[in-house]
Amino acid sequence: MSSRVALPVLAFALQLVPQATAQQAAVSEDVALRIEERCNELLWGLHEKHGFPGLSAALVLPDGTELAFPVGFADLEAGREMSAEDRLLSGSIGKTYVSAAAHHLMLAGKLDFAAKAIEHFEGEEWFLRVPNARTVTVAQLLRHESGLPRYVFEAGFFPACIAEPDKVWKPEELLSWVFDDAPLFPAGEGWAYSDTNYIVVGMILEKVAGMPFYDYVRKNLLEPHRLADTVPSDSRRIPGLTQGYCVALRQFGMPERMLTDGVFCYNPQFEWCGGGYASTPLDLARWARLLYGGEAMEGDYLASMLDTVPARLGPGVEYGLGAMTRASALGRQIGHDGVMTGFLASVGWFEASGISGAVMANTDDASALGMPADRLLERLAAIAQDELDG
Repeated sequence: MSSRVALPVLAFALQLVPQATAQQAAVSEDVALRIEERCNELLWGLHEKHGFPGLSAALVLPDGTELAFPVGFADLEAGREMSAEDRLLSGSIGKTYVSAAAHHLMLAGKLDFAAKAIEHFEGEEWFLRVPNARTVTVAQLLRHESGLPRYVFEAGFFPACIAEPDKVWKPEELLSWVFDDAPLFPAGEGWAYSDTNYIVVGMILEKVAGMPFYDYVRKNLLEPHRLADTVPSDSRRIPGLTQGYCVALRQFGMPERMLTDGVFCYNPQFEWCGGGYASTPLDLARWARLLYGGEAMEGDYLASMLDTVPARLGPGVEYGLGAMTRASALGRQIGHDGVMTGFLASVGWFEASGISGAVMANTDDASALGMPADRLLERLAAIAQDELDG
């Protein structure tokens, strides 16, 4: 049941962290094997107890050592076991790339977070039908302080996706689901999580950048950091994607299995800047280390990104600009959670220890893991910290 990836991955990690010494490498190898054994024991125990289809997790240790822990099945019916290379949908974790792109443009002097969103829609009368269109700022959209309702939960939206599985949704069409709706609250005077915010932000980013959002992220964030296992979920065929099992979101008319012969049951392209990516846990862990370690781009962006407010996402959780924070046994945990039909995920960086990690499952039933995904990630990181402390 153990996946012995520590040794080859360690060599790759040292390429990324050239200052690591040979002595550090030898210690890391020994520690990595112990961490791997204990993490696998925990994850396989949860799999046996709770029976979720499959799970894939990863940790990046402070010295750059990378460990992956695939558990269970990528496809139950086919009997195909989960591997560290399998991609899973990361859901709203995709908002971290949106925030990073926004900060990249802000640092370049091209985007003002304090500006009204409507300034980017001059002459587009349809935008006035978006709730709080005249008053909401870019920062309020990024922090979910806009008062915009969630288009995905509008009656009929998911049935429409299933009825037209090949439909490519334009951002304006997504926003049309909330046209003329009453805002949840005046812009800046409340907090409510809404994917709709990030659809508007995505449109603004494309106008400012002068190129498609996915191209901008690939060129400026993914390729420079060799995050090759992170790809857009912009069609019904996503390379390397595991089977997904829908449980919690069956109420929207979804089938149990998301894929048939590798083809998604509808077009996940609609998620776009509300999520919009498939990845591996190891690539997500690398991303968290870069992003929250302040190395994703040149310039000071963390103060802005981590300017948080209380969020109704669980005890002690706060939300910044595309980032969730909460207290953990290892200190502040910075990251993001994600859910998509058939999938759930959590990514995090434990800033005091320098450990990053991710947990991804091919079910959308959070209860199936035995604990929230972010708590499971904390358990894995705590094992790593315990072994690092010796």
